[in-house]
Amino acid sequence: MSNVGKNIRKLRTVKKLSQAAFAELFGLARPSVGAYEEGRSEPKMETLIQIAQHFGLSVDLLLTKELTVNELYGFDIFKEQLQPPTPTAEEIAEADRQQNVTPLVYRNRALEYIVKHHDPAFIDSLPWLQLPHQLTGPTRAFEVSGADMLLHRQGLRHQDIVLCCRIDKANPTLKSGSVYVFVTQGKILIRRLAGRLPDSQILKLRADNPDYGSQDLELSQALEIWEVKGVFTTHLRPPALLDERVAALERKVEALLERLNDHS
Repeated sequence: MSNVGKNIRKLRTVKKLSQAAFAELFGLARPSVGAYEEGRSEPKMETLIQIAQHFGLSVDLLLTKELTVNELYGFDIFKEQLQPPTPTAEEIAEADRQQNVTPLVYRNRALEYIVKHHDPAFIDSLPWLQLPHQLTGPTRAFEVSGADMLLHRQGLRHQDIVLCCRIDKANPTLKSGSVYVFVTQGKILIRRLAGRLPDSQILKLRADNPDYGSQDLELSQALEIWEVKGVFTTHLRPPALLDERVAALERKVEALLERLNDHS
């Protein structure tokens, strides 16, 4: 069992919340909070993420460490974002040591990856792809979910696999127009970088599909950043609009030549 029930009880104590008030805060039934605290059940992953984000804790910390009340009093738990420690050389996943080996994150394991992305044992437990590429450093492959990055039948399709290389969060070099995978506390987001607000850490992101609109992301909210370098798909790519026009023109020329031959 995880420590989440004990930590929920201590969070309520520090913030002087009743079980009913805590339940209302996260859209839960009051008996559910009691069941969590008594260890009879555990919150769904979506609820865990909401609790962690609200109190400024990482989901991993909420699950794996039994926090003391004194520790909680030492945090500004509405504002401070606790980040997992940077792994040492000995803690780097075996998959990240090997060339041309890429751990694959399927879309149905996205929430699990958010929680355990820094755990070498978890990374090694993911499926490994062996792909020929010239990328250096750790790589990841993510399964695309949805049509956010699809426009005029061009772009990233649902269930495509994007191959990515890691961006150093401490000193990120991000290029406007490039596509990145942002691992945040709430979701794994694939977006094109539209720009960066001057003198700030706010990134302007957009989906290629205009139905999804644009959004801002505070750089500190990204647990990991990966730059998309390639895509693997089982879909046949439709011809580009220019190719379609050329093909239509060729058909018209062929039809015209046939009519000329008939009259000659």
